[in-house]
Amino acid sequence: MTRFKPIDLHKKNRLPLVILVVIGVAAVGYYAFQYLNYPASNRWQSYQRYQKNPEEFSAVIIPAGQRCGDAPFAWPTTGLVFGLWDQSYRPGHRHSGLDIFAATEPGITPVYAVYDGYLTRQPDWTSTVIIRHPQDPLHPGKQVWTYYTHMASKEGESFLSEEFPPGTKEVFVPAGTLLGYQGNYSGDPVNPTGLHLHISIVKDDGNGSYLNELEIGNTYDPSPYFGLPLDHNTNPDDFPICDTEISNLAWED
Repeated sequence: MTRFKPIDLHKKNRLPLVILVVIGVAAVGYYAFQYLNYPASNRWQSYQRYQKNPEEFSAVIIPAGQRCGDAPFAWPTTGLVFGLWDQSYRPGHRHSGLDIFAATEPGITPVYAVYDGYLTRQPDWTSTVIIRHPQDPLHPGKQVWTYYTHMASKEGESFLSEEFPPGTKEVFVPAGTLLGYQGNYSGDPVNPTGLHLHISIVKDDGNGSYLNELEIGNTYDPSPYFGLPLDHNTNPDDFPICDTEISNLAWED
C-alpha cells in the first residue's frame, strides 16, 4: 500500500520568505550605497539652493572664459561644478568628466571650445560635439580630444550652433568658438538630465580617433588642464576654485 508523505506547510512557504529576505537585503545594500556614494559629496547638498538662488553662490560660480594661472584650457561655460571626474552617481559608476550647471533655462547659457582644435559632429549626434587637439598641451607628441554634450532640450531640439550641422567633420575652431548652449537632453523626454554641460578630456586611440568617453580609463583627470581641483578623489566636497592668478577671456555669442 502506497503511503503519502505529509506536506510540510512551513517548508512549502519558505521560498517566498527567502525571496523577500533577499530582496530586502539587496534594497538595504542599494540604499546604503546610495547614501554613501550618491551624491557622495557635500556639493550636492547645495543643488536645490543653487537652483533657487544662484546669486548665493556667486563666489564659486566659474564664468566662461576663465583661465586659472597658466592652465592650457579656459573654462567652457558659466556655472557651478557639481559633478567632478571619478565621482560616483550610481552603483558601479565612475564619472568620466565634469558636470557644470547653470541655473537658467535650456538654450540660454553658451558653451565654448576650451582650446584650438578640429570639431566633429557625428550624423546622429543631437546634443554633442567632439574636438580633436593635435597637440596635447600636457602630453607632448600626442593628441587629445574634448567632448561636450547635453546641448539640446529634453525633447531633442538641438542647441548646437548652426555652424556645425550633423555630419560636420574636422572643422577648425579656435578657443572661444561658440559651440551651443547648455541643455537637459538625455535621449528620454520623460527622464531628462538636470540642465548642464558635460565635458570630458578623451584619450586618442593611437590611430587618430577617440576612445569611448563613457569609460573613465579612456579619459584624463581634467585638473591640470584647467588648473583646478577637479578630481573627486582629492576634492570630494568642495566647489573647485582657482587659488592663483585668474584671467578672463571675453568670450561672447
